[in-house]
Parts: sequence; C-alpha cells; structure tokens
Amino acid sequence: MPLLHRARAAALTVLLAAGCVAATVPATAEPNATTCIQPGPVLRYLVVFSQFTTPEAANAEIAQACGSTTVYYPEIGVAVATSPDPGFLKLIGPQRAYSAQAESIAKRVPKRKSDDTELFRPSGQRSGEQWDMDLIKAPAAHEITTGSKSVVVGVLDSGVDARHPDLAAALAPELSAGCLTGKPDTSPGAWIPTTSAHGTHVAGTIAAADDGRGTTGVAPGVRIASVKVVDDDGFIYPEYAVCGFMWAAAQGMTITNNSYFIDPYLFTCQNEPGQRVVYEAVRRAVDYATTRNVLTVAAAGNNAADLARTSRDSVSPTNGDAQTRPVDSTCVVLPAQLKNVVGVSAVDSTKTKAGYSSYGLGAIDVTAPGGSTRSPGGCVLSTVPTGYDHSCGTSMAAPHVSGVAALIASVHPDTDAVSLGRMLNAQAETLACPADYDLNGTGVQDAFCTGYSEYNSFYGHGLVDALAAVTK
Repeated sequence: MPLLHRARAAALTVLLAAGCVAATVPATAEPNATTCIQPGPVLRYLVVFSQFTTPEAANAEIAQACGSTTVYYPEIGVAVATSPDPGFLKLIGPQRAYSAQAESIAKRVPKRKSDDTELFRPSGQRSGEQWDMDLIKAPAAHEITTGSKSVVVGVLDSGVDARHPDLAAALAPELSAGCLTGKPDTSPGAWIPTTSAHGTHVAGTIAAADDGRGTTGVAPGVRIASVKVVDDDGFIYPEYAVCGFMWAAAQGMTITNNSYFIDPYLFTCQNEPGQRVVYEAVRRAVDYATTRNVLTVAAAGNNAADLARTSRDSVSPTNGDAQTRPVDSTCVVLPAQLKNVVGVSAVDSTKTKAGYSSYGLGAIDVTAPGGSTRSPGGCVLSTVPTGYDHSCGTSMAAPHVSGVAALIASVHPDTDAVSLGRMLNAQAETLACPADYDLNGTGVQDAFCTGYSEYNSFYGHGLVDALAAVTK
C-alpha cells in the first residue's frame, strides 16, 4: 500500500521552499520590464542560495531574473519565487532552481492509501482492536506515564481534524499551520483536512485520548500540531515539506512525524540538476530543525524496495508520465534517508516485515506496526474525520515511533534531538532477520534481510518498545 501520495498530476501546482522562520522579503529590486516577458502561466520555483545570503541580496537576484520572491528563509538560504517568464530558470541557473510544475504533464487516477477499510462505529471502546498498541507494550507504558504536555509532535501530513473527540484535547491550534504555499499560514482553514483522512489517522496513533472511548494513542498525554504539507491532489512537494520542518523548528516542537516521500521523485538523485536543488533544500531544513532540537521521524515507503541497493525507479515523476530510470547510491528517498532522520519500516502483527515495506541496511533505524491484510491482526485502527478506520503502511508505522519518542522525551525532558534518536534506537526490541521470508508460499524469498540480530536491513535496531522507553 502506498504512502500518503496520490500518483496524479496537480494542475500547475506550485513549488515553494518553506520554513516557519521565514523572512518576507521587501521588493528592493524590480525586474527590467523591457527584457522580462509574461506569457504565463506563472510558475513557482524553489531557489537555493549560498547560506548566509541576506534577504535583500536574494530578493534582488530573483527580481533581476524576472521573478518575485514569495518567501526567503535566511537560516538555510532557501527561497520560493514565482515568475511568468520562461527564462527565469536559465537566468537564475538550473543548478540552483527547480519547479515541480514542469513535471506535471499528465493526469492520473489516484491510488488507495489503505489496504482495508471499515464503516465508522461512532461510539464505544475500540482499544481491544488495537493489536498494534499491545505489540509495542503501550498499555503497560501508560501505567507509568501517558506523556507530557510539554512535548509537541508536529504531524506533517494532510491535516488533522480538530473536532474529533479523541484528538481535540491534544491538538494545539496555536502551533498548527498550513504549508501549501511554502510559507506557513496559521488560519484554521489552512491546516484542517480537506480531501484526505491520512493526517487524522496518523495523529490518532500518536496521541488519541485514553478516555475509555474510541482508540488510544501511543502517547495520549502529549500535544500534537497539525502541519499541512499535503495538497488536495495528494502531493507533498519539496516546498511544503521544507515549510513544515522550518515551522516545527520555529515553534520549538519536539518531534515531527513524516509519513510520506517528497514528490515528484520517489528517489531524489543528487547528480540531477533539479533534483539536486530539492535534496539540498530539504537537507538544509532537516539539519536546521535538528539544531533546534526537533527529531525527524519518517516512513521508509511502501515500494518493497531495498533502499540500500535499488537500481531503478519506475514510479517517477509521480505527477507526470512515469519512466523507468536507473538510480544509484546518490539517489535517496526524502526525507527518510537523510542523515538526521529516523527511518521506519513496518511489521505486521507477527513482528515480521510487511511485504510492502521498503527496507535497507543503513536506511532503517527502527520498525513499528504498519499492519498487513495477510496477517491475523490486519491493518492499524485509528482516528479519521468520520470516526475510526483501518489502514496499512509505513505511514502507520512511523507515528508509532513518533509516539514512543514522545514518551522518551516526556521522561527525559532535557534530551536533545540527537540523543533522543539514540535513546529511541537503544530501547528497541531486537528482531533478527527471518530464517524464511517467503510470504506467499511460492518457495522464493520475497526479500533478503542483511545484517545481524542487533541491526539489520529489515528492522534496523528493532521494534520500538513503549514500556522500555519509559523505564530504561
């Protein structure tokens, strides 16, 4: 099952480099009206500058290239610009700017994000259906602590339903924002869900209330913030994600949960000019968030790919005509494979890697329940705007990890982001490579696990353990 991501083109949706400590740059320079042309449409560009470039200098350079600055993030030297002039990219330099709109060349039918669904049952206790919480010992952990209100998890996703009774107490509206312009918008309409229940499902896994009704999250005592980085077509463009990371850093969040990969490339290749811009902008934003003590947790993906050995990408660009292309070690899934990110794979109710889950030695730090229709437990039950629903994927595994990290941060309030990541790895339950990984009984191995018991390509350091997180 795919991550939160619909493989259809957004009709000329724009690319914005985002952040929350953004500087809105004054127009100190104007394009030359005699040389700039405006045939339209107006396209949006992500622009990378030398770090420490001043807002005035960045704005002037964009204006001279026949563009307008939407926002500039001086902390990381990344801007978002718009221009109707087809020569903008050449004037700025193709090594420094990128527009995702250029990839948007064909419409597609959206894919389902879930392997399983069920009708909403509006009341009653549903925790008995949460095999995933039992698997990571969350109920036992709650007898010690449910988490601290001083810990905030940013749900970088499709928006969180603030009216859901299981989430209303945990959601912090003052810390929520929409990032679909690449610049944070704190109005409620910018961060509530519109076309997708995915963000609300993720949020419930992290912090649904322990109130005897509905479902219960891993860390029901912490707060969550809705940071909308998914547009109505299901895309997570680089500017949306950068905005989310920068907003989380500016607001002093503890953790961000990222159950997605950044469009329009499943594997972003550092050797390709436009993709290099995307990689650099996202890397800078994640690294900056880390310096501000924000731990980044991200799903590895649902392509059943060995991220350490994959040689081809057949789904990119996701917003146009996908072409099979070779990829090498310079091509990575963003943000999961960045240095300062906790990469998460998914297991089913038997603690076996789910067939869809991507993996890879060095790419996976820990694993968590994502569910599978092949296993007795099925998919993961959590909140959605209409009530409750099941869904499978590494998108569901990542919030379990974010919830456990939130519990660790609650009992160790002075821990920095790097140390929090190390503690997350240390508390995990070791899972050895399976002796036989033939999921469909054909006699052929469906994937090959490498490494050793304490650290391997399927499970990283192991399965997150909520009880160990609050006792060790």
